[in-house]
Amino acid sequence: MMSSAIKTLCTALIGIAIGGLSALLFMEGQPLSDKEATPEGEKKPLYWVAPMDANYRRDQPGKSPMGMDLVPVYDEPQGQDEFGPGVVKIASHMVNNLGVRTATVKRGSLQASISTVGYVQYDEHKLVHIHPRVDGWVDNLYVKAIGDEVEQGQALYDLYSPELVNAQKEMLVALKQSDKQLIDAARKRLRALKMSVDFIEQLIKTKQVRQTVTFYTPQSGVVENLKIREGYYVQPGTTMMSIGKLDQVWVEAEVFERQAAVIKPGLPVTMELDYLPGKSWLGKVDYVYPSLDAQNRTLRVRLKFDNPGLILKPNMFARVDIEADPILEVLTVPASAVIRTGAQNRVVLALGGGQFKSIEVEIGRINDTAIEVVSGLTEGEEVVTSAQFLIDSESSKTSDFKRMQFVERPKSVWMQGEVNSVMVQHREVNITHEPVEAWDWPTMTMNFNVAKAVEIETLKSGQRLHFEVTEQDAGGYEVTGIHIVAQAKIPTATVKGVINHIDQKGRILNISREAIDKWKRPAATMDFVVAGELEFKEFKVGDEISFTFEVRDDLIIVAMQAADDEQAHDSHAHH
Repeated sequence: MMSSAIKTLCTALIGIAIGGLSALLFMEGQPLSDKEATPEGEKKPLYWVAPMDANYRRDQPGKSPMGMDLVPVYDEPQGQDEFGPGVVKIASHMVNNLGVRTATVKRGSLQASISTVGYVQYDEHKLVHIHPRVDGWVDNLYVKAIGDEVEQGQALYDLYSPELVNAQKEMLVALKQSDKQLIDAARKRLRALKMSVDFIEQLIKTKQVRQTVTFYTPQSGVVENLKIREGYYVQPGTTMMSIGKLDQVWVEAEVFERQAAVIKPGLPVTMELDYLPGKSWLGKVDYVYPSLDAQNRTLRVRLKFDNPGLILKPNMFARVDIEADPILEVLTVPASAVIRTGAQNRVVLALGGGQFKSIEVEIGRINDTAIEVVSGLTEGEEVVTSAQFLIDSESSKTSDFKRMQFVERPKSVWMQGEVNSVMVQHREVNITHEPVEAWDWPTMTMNFNVAKAVEIETLKSGQRLHFEVTEQDAGGYEVTGIHIVAQAKIPTATVKGVINHIDQKGRILNISREAIDKWKRPAATMDFVVAGELEFKEFKVGDEISFTFEVRDDLIIVAMQAADDEQAHDSHAHH
């Protein structure tokens, strides 16, 4: 009786420890004051929960569906200010009682081993299909069943065919006429009809036509796909049988889409079969098929194994482990630390001081013992590897599943943008800059002060810049460094015109030019300055020319030639 009572009491205590975790999330080490120890000074519970089912809640005390007293849950501080919502705190003795264990997030190599299943198949590169070359009837069949073993050169079947008889007669006619050309042609025809060399030599020697011809196996192996019997009528399109070799076999397997990136030919493979427990075969990845199965979202992989003793048989079920190349320098956690659901992967982060929080992580490749963490954790952090489901059930009620990261805002950042205008006198520049992640800025157009150390004269409208911006203590932002990525684009046009006046000393030409369609400019007469590198003495008033000019402070001619010239002279080019 006493033993039964003790067992009942122990069961109740364990139920309270597991199911009533939320009731035990309190700050440890703070003794109750006299007021708090009295019933009048007790805090009012938020609700009551069942010890064995934290989802069973009531607004007042009572019994759980299992007949156990409901446990009160109080509003206790959970450290949300420091680590965000969803943080739970557990007393140290409860951490031990619940069997909470943690592991360190490590950076290192991950051996990606892919386990899957497959089926043994013939090596199709060594699978030979037997077809007749003529119409005829099978008189004798020397192999009787699928699976019969045959040796190279062994007789397979006898075939009667009028076409084979006629081909033999043509050889005899050629021999009788002693026509070497006809003999060669007859010999080639007999070989094309798959008659053996011995058969042809015997025909030439005996000069006797045979009504049936025996055909032989081209390789050793086993008979597969036998579709004829004695007396069958066959045609050239008939697949009579196949001969497969089993000294090497293929295994057709499938891997999931997320594992496809690490699969490549040559990887080592270990295979086991149910019918020979304890025995394994070593092989390699022979071929990776180029497309995925549209329905299963899996990738077919062909594996190759040596088959001494011909133990491996086609269509045997096999379990295979593909050893992919190790992934170097990745963050990993024990596989038991990750809570994987259909919509989210998360871990319980141990924050120290008995505090825990469920956070979302993005996982990568997986093996039997470890999982790659792509984002959500940093090296050296602690994650829970046992009893994390109990903590997660409480933390996930309010957690935002985000880790709090306090990153100090940098004083200066480099950004990219394009100069719109420069106000030299005010030492200001208007720039349209790209997004700035460090300051959480979107793309914006704004004015910046320009520091005295920056040569503002080098800034021009249209330039692409990589520039440093520093936040000023008194407010505002100042450009403190510049790298010119690309100079401002200079508007350029090529057009035809007639020279009206030439000023050789001032290097000015007055030209009546045609309309410029790309700028939507009508025809006009205006002065152009000839670039200093350009020679133009050979041109005279009234000449029709084709010229290229740039729009700077003046209109600068950088290339010109006579309008009727088909090719520009080197002396007219501007480099």
